[in-house]
Amino acid sequence: MDRSCRPRSRGTAPLVAVAAAAALTLAGCSSSHGGKKAEEEAANAAAGKADTPRMTVALVTHQAPGDTFWDTVRKGAEAAAAKDNVKLVYSADPNAGNQANLVQNAIDQKVDGIAVTLAKPDAMKNVLGKAERAGIPVVGLNSGLSDWKKLGLLEFFGQDESVAGEALGKKLNATGAKKIACVIQEQGNVGLTQRCDGVKRTFEGDTQTLYVNGTDMPSVRSTITAKLKQDSAIDTVVTLGAPFALTAVQSVEDAGSKAKVATFDLNKEMVKAVQNGSIEFAVDQQPYLQGYLAVDSLWLYKNNGNYSGGGEQPVLTGPAFVDKANVDKVAEYAAKGTR
Repeated sequence: MDRSCRPRSRGTAPLVAVAAAAALTLAGCSSSHGGKKAEEEAANAAAGKADTPRMTVALVTHQAPGDTFWDTVRKGAEAAAAKDNVKLVYSADPNAGNQANLVQNAIDQKVDGIAVTLAKPDAMKNVLGKAERAGIPVVGLNSGLSDWKKLGLLEFFGQDESVAGEALGKKLNATGAKKIACVIQEQGNVGLTQRCDGVKRTFEGDTQTLYVNGTDMPSVRSTITAKLKQDSAIDTVVTLGAPFALTAVQSVEDAGSKAKVATFDLNKEMVKAVQNGSIEFAVDQQPYLQGYLAVDSLWLYKNNGNYSGGGEQPVLTGPAFVDKANVDKVAEYAAKGTR
C-alpha cells in the first residue's frame, strides 16, 4: 500500500466523518490496487455505520397507548441507533411515577445514556439525580424545555411550546376565527398546558379550554361533540395531537357543526386530512428529528465529548406550519412515517 493511500490518524475518538473520509480514500485506491477489503470498508462507511464500541441507550417517554406521534419519535431514534451502533431500549408510560420507575430500571441496567421526556418534570427530579450520581448522561426531548437545565440534563431537543402556541394563535387570527375550543388530552402535562396558554396570549377571540381523556378515544369524540352542541359559537377546534384532530373532525360531523379543526403535530393520516381540507393546518415539531438527535447526541458525547448548545441552549425542532400551501412537500416523508 503506498503512503498516499494510508488514512491519517486524527485522534483517539472515532467519528463517522473520519471513518467515512478514510474509507473514501481507500475506495479511491482500491481501483488501482484491487483491494476487496478496502472496497468493503468503503461500502460500510458510505452506509454511515459507526465502528465505535456498541453502547446502550434507553429512550423513556410518556407515550400513551395508541398515540402514534411517538411512533415517529421512535423511528428517528432507531435510525440514529442503527447508524451509531447503539442498542436502543424503548419504554414508555403516561403516568409520571411509572415513567420515573422506567428511568430507574435503565439506571439499574447500567445503560450508557438515557433520553427522556419531561412532561411532568417534578416527578422526574429524584430519579434524574440518581442517573447523574451514577455517571449516566441524560438528554431531554419533546417535553421539558423550561426544566431540562435545572434537572441537570446535558441537552434538549424539541420546540418551545409557548412560542408554538403563540404562533398558532396568530394564524387563527389570520383565518378569521372568533371562538375556539383548545382540547387538552392529559391534565398536568406541562407542554400541553403551555400550548393552550400560548394560543390564548395571541388569539384575539375567545378561547375555551376543554379537557378530555386522551387514552379513551370514544370519550374524546363524545366530549368534543357535546361541547360543540352546547356552544354553537365555537368556530374552530384546536387539538394538541394528530389522533385527536382526526377524532375532532368526526365530532364536528356528529354535532352538525361548521367548526374547523386545526392541530399540533403530524402523522401520515394528518397529512391526507390537510390535503383534503378536513384539517385547516398543523404545527409540525418534527418528532423524527427529536428522536434521532437525542440518540445521536449521546453517541457523540460518549465518543467525542460533544454536546449541542454548550449545555446552555436547547436545539429547537419547531414550530413550522403545514397547510395546503406546503403539505405536498412533506407528504412523501409522512407516508414513510418520518414526518
